[in-house]
Amino acid sequence: MITEFTPEQEALIPVYKEKWDAILLSTERIDRQKAQDAIKSAYGSIGKNEVDILFYDSPYAAAIDINKQGEIKLGKPIRGKLDSQLAIKLWRQVESQLEMRLKEQLWDRQRSMLASRLEISLRRQMSRQLQDNLWVNFPKAFIRKIGTSWAKEIEFYITVLGCQHNFQKEWELFQLLVKNAFWILAYENVCFVCDRPTKINFDARQRLHAEGEPALEFADGYSLYAYHGVNLPRKYGYLHPKKWRSQWLLQETNAELRRVLIQAIGYERICQELQTTELDLFREYTLLKIDDADVEPIHLLKMTCPSTGQIHALRVPPNLTSAREAIRWVNWGIDPEKFAIET
Repeated sequence: MITEFTPEQEALIPVYKEKWDAILLSTERIDRQKAQDAIKSAYGSIGKNEVDILFYDSPYAAAIDINKQGEIKLGKPIRGKLDSQLAIKLWRQVESQLEMRLKEQLWDRQRSMLASRLEISLRRQMSRQLQDNLWVNFPKAFIRKIGTSWAKEIEFYITVLGCQHNFQKEWELFQLLVKNAFWILAYENVCFVCDRPTKINFDARQRLHAEGEPALEFADGYSLYAYHGVNLPRKYGYLHPKKWRSQWLLQETNAELRRVLIQAIGYERICQELQTTELDLFREYTLLKIDDADVEPIHLLKMTCPSTGQIHALRVPPNLTSAREAIRWVNWGIDPEKFAIET
């Protein structure tokens, strides 16, 4: 049982994380011959020696074709069998040789949400675009690129920590599959292989994000727009946020998208571009109300700088009806008269 990392071992943790994250985020076209060989070997490992392998430029194109194939021709989804044969047994054997505390430390330091965020974003978009009867079957076959998470952990256990295992052939095959295929939709009789995206963009917090262009794009033109991890319809995504219009808030019914629009446009622009009701005045402050732009009325405390004319606006609770009360709320309970004396 391994109970602690040496300094040298600890220093290698980010190296393996970066290696497998780079494979996950590669935008190079897959080598179809290598992918085909790896998939045939993977199927052979569970006793399936005959499989049709079909390649597509995007998961969406694959999903459309699945609908045409029919359940009988496809056979049952076999993702679980492949996972169990090639990775799960190996992972369990090597991780059993580490103390729980070290496994948790390694997970915390190697953890990456990139794979799951990519998958979740695609699932959300495709669930809106595809018919219900197609979407029922599509996720069951989806082998996520979460394999990269297993791969970096297993390789670290074996190569750096010296953990022993009895699955060398399976380990080599699993690496080939992760490196040479992107997303795979695996059924008993047919395996659908999706090529890598041609573009992937993230923000600093590793959330899908791009401004005025797709955050995720495939060679056939299928793309996904996102703003700090929130999927956007094309009507918003293809425009830079600086060109977004406050008036969209009045028609948008999705609460998450309204939140994104408000965040990107900013309350300063919103209070200038939408019709507002003036509730109260106090010195250079105005308490405004905007109806129909969010789940509840938007109350804004607007301050116009006397020297520059620049407008600043902060959202305050809708139960506040006086400007002085709103100023007190913004200043953590300090009355504006007292605040002015103290400053």
